[in-house]
Amino acid sequence: MNKNNLIHLILSLIAFVLAYSIAYLTGIDLVKQVVLYAFLIQWVLFIPAYIFQTEKFYDLSGSFTYIFVICYVSYSFYLENGINIGNIILGGAIIIWAIRLGSFLFFRIHNAGEDKRFRNIKPSATRFFMTWTLQGMWVSICSACALTAISTSEGVQVNSLLYVGLAFFLIGFLIEVVADSQKSKFRSNPENKNKFVNTGLWSLSRHPNYLGEITLWLGITIMSISSLSGWQFVTLISPIFTYILLVYVSGVRLLEASGRKKWGHLESYQDYLKKTPSLIFK
Repeated sequence: MNKNNLIHLILSLIAFVLAYSIAYLTGIDLVKQVVLYAFLIQWVLFIPAYIFQTEKFYDLSGSFTYIFVICYVSYSFYLENGINIGNIILGGAIIIWAIRLGSFLFFRIHNAGEDKRFRNIKPSATRFFMTWTLQGMWVSICSACALTAISTSEGVQVNSLLYVGLAFFLIGFLIEVVADSQKSKFRSNPENKNKFVNTGLWSLSRHPNYLGEITLWLGITIMSISSLSGWQFVTLISPIFTYILLVYVSGVRLLEASGRKKWGHLESYQDYLKKTPSLIFK
């Protein structure tokens, strides 16, 4: 085994241990169990993805895992305690988001023919496996706060924070949907080929879709927080993890680098970078 393969496996192990440790600290067996399932789903699906060298169902798999873990803990709570309106509202919000984002990304990749990010990843078994494991970590940590709240003995509490959080979720969800729609419409116009989008929400923020994503997960956390106690507050890392992931790891950082490579020589793009905030604040 070469050095790179070993690094990929070590990083995969770290990702799993980090996510499971958060679940363990909640003290809820159901949360620990469902996090294991989240990773198992990724590891099982990695096998056909590697054999057929395809990434086309990667994003759809992530969305399916979100839906599965939410449905699993919600149904388990229902069997023990009956209907909880707060659980339905919180779980429903995440399921709607997952269906919308998963289908959007799936069809975008299907129409494009490939996800260029995976071009150099797929040939390496360990690197591709790490990517699927990281998706398990993404699902587990981002949803940790909600999974814990739904799994507590009383479930999600229906109070003012639930409605405040729901408002944040709806605002963020709307921003994300509109931003994705505007970008897709811009790119579908042949006249905009090789141009950068700077209209609509994209004239106010360079990454309004990520702004929406961060806002809606903050809303999920606000909806969940009243149900937490003790070490369960460690799951408040969920929105922080989302922010760090989108801004410093996979989202903004990569797109900004790609944008500067494509259009950095253009005065219009340089002006766009100067005048338009990355998310909401300059």
